Amino acid sequence: MQPNSFSMKNPTRYLLPAALCLAAMLALPVHATAEGPADAKGPVILPTEVLALPVEQAILTAPPHVPPAIKRTYSARVVVNLEVREVVAKLADGVEYTFWTYGGQVPGSFIRIREGDIVEFHLNNHPSSKLPHNIDLHAVTGPGGGAASTFTAPGHSSQFTFQALNPGLYVYHCATAPVPMHIGNGMYGLILVEPKGGLPPVDKEYYVMQGEFYTSGRYGEEGLQSFDMGKAIDERPPYVVFNGAVGSLVGDKAITANVGEHVRIYFGVGGPNLTSSFHIIGEIFDKVYPEAGLSLPNANVQTTLVPSGGAAVVEFKVDVPGTFILVDHSLTRAFNKGALGMLKVSGPENRVIYSGKEIDAVYLGAQAEEGSDSAKREAELKAKILAEIRSNPAITSLTKEMQVEKGKQVYMGLCFACHQPDGKGLPGAFPPLAGSDYLLADRERAIRTVLKGQTGPITVNGVIINSAMPPQEAVLTDQQIADVLTYVYNSWGNKGDAFTRDDVKSIRNQNH
Repeated sequence: MQPNSFSMKNPTRYLLPAALCLAAMLALPVHATAEGPADAKGPVILPTEVLALPVEQAILTAPPHVPPAIKRTYSARVVVNLEVREVVAKLADGVEYTFWTYGGQVPGSFIRIREGDIVEFHLNNHPSSKLPHNIDLHAVTGPGGGAASTFTAPGHSSQFTFQALNPGLYVYHCATAPVPMHIGNGMYGLILVEPKGGLPPVDKEYYVMQGEFYTSGRYGEEGLQSFDMGKAIDERPPYVVFNGAVGSLVGDKAITANVGEHVRIYFGVGGPNLTSSFHIIGEIFDKVYPEAGLSLPNANVQTTLVPSGGAAVVEFKVDVPGTFILVDHSLTRAFNKGALGMLKVSGPENRVIYSGKEIDAVYLGAQAEEGSDSAKREAELKAKILAEIRSNPAITSLTKEMQVEKGKQVYMGLCFACHQPDGKGLPGAFPPLAGSDYLLADRERAIRTVLKGQTGPITVNGVIINSAMPPQEAVLTDQQIADVLTYVYNSWGNKGDAFTRDDVKSIRNQNH
């Protein structure tokens, strides 16, 4: 290589030999990516032309935010510092989980670089971590995508260098054994390699990733949950979520835009197992870059399929105001496991494009405003109970009140569609719960009906209704059934004592 022939604006043809030498130095058997560190070879010797490139510190952002677009038209040496942290955080209301993270959150920090950049990558494992970790970046050409060079013990830091050869949006994840457990605990993120010509400018960019969590407890079971390898092997996750938690993109955490703006979403699936059918209710993607290749977009797409370990880029213009719902269109994941978010659009109406009202918040089930308000009220009551315990052990009434609020959240997630938010049911189809003589006459029958279901005619307030109630014993915990019945028995003018978990358990264990 002749140093004086190097062009700073087009270094790729000169950098490939250096990159290949680096790959050769780091070459290891494939199984080593998950078993241990490569021998440290010392810093790579870069050509003087590469050393002359400007040096930048990569801007890393937490989801749903994205670093600013790259304005430069030349390659640079980009330094990335990514920290591994094992943190306890909220997975759902009342549910905590020990997440393994890149950057302290799930998904990991968004990384943005440019095609042709030379990246000096530092993986730092925080001293508080209990386990070693590494990183496999799908944007890297080399053994294990960098995993062979980044096996990092707690309190240690690993470094390697790579050149960004291919533009696109790529997943990164941990590749330390057992790999599904590390990914299943939240160790994944996205790295964008912008093409040399850049991406078309848009008004808003957002970062969303889907992943599943295999908890020992069922969906909604409170307390600190642990990873269940059996459920992971069987691919039976209690939670499928956007950005690491149920409700991470709803309410005041929703992403936003204004009427007339163009929005780009960088969407990925960390997995470790499930494929996503990504869809926005009420929007059509003007462009989709399938599988995150940035050269051949599809147009006017309703739903795009994104595999585990894959990504897509979607773009659309928002034409009308309202709340638009992000979902995995495998819809039980959205409405029963957590894969649901919101895009809130502000601005003037265009009644020619859409003449109706915004989506009714109740349609959002557990994420409806009433459910969110109940969660806030539940937190207030918990704090009040703790204060009351310190001064007065007589907290029965507070406990019942908290059950009512928790039961409301269950009701708004599962029951409102048939029995209606006001408990009046649908005439001739679904019986009322408000003022129901049938319901209030027999508490054990009420529990049995929720647990085991019921089919056939019943008489409620003198009216015969022939309907069907599906069993919920596989869906709800004993505590959730006790809470929702306490809510029903103390709403819309109904009055009754609280139900207990033991009440439900005794009926669940009956054979009839």
